[in-house]
Amino acid sequence: MRRLAVVGEVRASPEHLAADLYATHRLSLVRLAVLLVDDTAAAEDVVHDVFAGLLTGGKHLRDPDAAVAYLRRAVVNRARSALRRRRTARAYTPPEEASRAGPDDLAVLSEEHREVCSALQTLPTRQREVLVLRYWSNLSEIQIADVLGISQGTVKSTASRALAALEKKLEGER
Repeated sequence: MRRLAVVGEVRASPEHLAADLYATHRLSLVRLAVLLVDDTAAAEDVVHDVFAGLLTGGKHLRDPDAAVAYLRRAVVNRARSALRRRRTARAYTPPEEASRAGPDDLAVLSEEHREVCSALQTLPTRQREVLVLRYWSNLSEIQIADVLGISQGTVKSTASRALAALEKKLEGER
């Protein structure tokens, strides 16, 4: 093996060393990566990432003779990472979209919505306010208490009574 980027006793810059290593060993490293990841484009990406890391990662090769061994090890590690990412991506199954409601479902839902709104109108004002703030405005019990100027305990008991009355009203209509 020839000594890389050494001129007399003065060693070349890391950029020159990386360029020399790239020109000399890129093809063999790509072949190695192809055998590991079984995809030429991914193998080339692995090798390019290794060389980019060599230049931008702040690593300087202390021993240019050990550079090829370092690059091989880095290619193997990057290939493993690529395979892990590939396996994770293949294992991912996106959540199913909710089935679209048909016209019959929309009609039933609209009717139920009208029934709930109608039953809600029969409740006393404070109970209706608590339920609307809780379930339509998504406010917490503390926020409802602040808005209505009542205690948190009153919010809880009012919501409980309102839900019981609403349930009784809706079951009576069916």
